[in-house]
Amino acid sequence: MEVINTIGRRKTAVARIYMSPGKGDIKVNGRDYKEYFPFEVHQIVLQQPFAVISGGNGYDLKVNVRGGGITGQAEAIRMAISRALCEYNGEFRGALKKEGFLTRDPRMVERKKYGRAKARKKFQFSKR
Repeated sequence: MEVINTIGRRKTAVARIYMSPGKGDIKVNGRDYKEYFPFEVHQIVLQQPFAVISGGNGYDLKVNVRGGGITGQAEAIRMAISRALCEYNGEFRGALKKEGFLTRDPRMVERKKYGRAKARKKFQFSKR
């Protein structure tokens, strides 16, 4: 198996991953994923695609992620991993799709409008 290159997005975070056969090392922006994501919740999000297919120790991942916050980045990486696993073996697609890992979440921050305090909040109204 050669190196599989995929991309995942969530909010404004973009994750590019390079998956190759190996021992299960995951490097995010040159650092170990447990160091990059100190909270266990984000580490679990990264491991979810491997848990669904029951066996993720055979892949080394090199991840480049930019933009967004820590949760958006973790979910972008999860999507990229899921896409790479589907490219590697098409049989994984059904299980990953059922969990919703292959669906791009379209929710973004709504833009601020002119004449308003925020996207929807109005300035205080004064009757007199």
